[in-house]
Amino acid sequence: QVQLVESGGGLVQAGGSLRLSCAASGRTFSSYAMGWFRQAPGKEREFVAAISWIGGRPSYADSVKGRFTISRDNAKNTVYLQMNSLKSEDTAVYYCAATQRIYSTSYTQYESWGQGTQVTVSS
Repeated sequence: QVQLVESGGGLVQAGGSLRLSCAASGRTFSSYAMGWFRQAPGKEREFVAAISWIGGRPSYADSVKGRFTISRDNAKNTVYLQMNSLKSEDTAVYYCAATQRIYSTSYTQYESWGQGTQVTVSS
């Protein structure tokens, strides 16, 4: 398994942008598909975006499509989530996750998780 540490969360006004980063330890980062999930208070964890081990075929939840972009830099062992045009409903704790399976929109398919980073969007 890899160890994951998210950063980049914070407070932003609606319409603003944030970029989340997820740094992974371990030499085999490039063999993992990566995903971003989020969980708002009182709600279940939900899929946000995922990317394959080679960086192609990104997948997005409908609620963020066109606003969020997932990318990865295997040389830096880091995956990113660029979030633009943020809305109050994007407020949540954001988690990155890794899987050695083919990437998935289901959180049950991911073996490793970060501790999460809070994103708060004020309206």
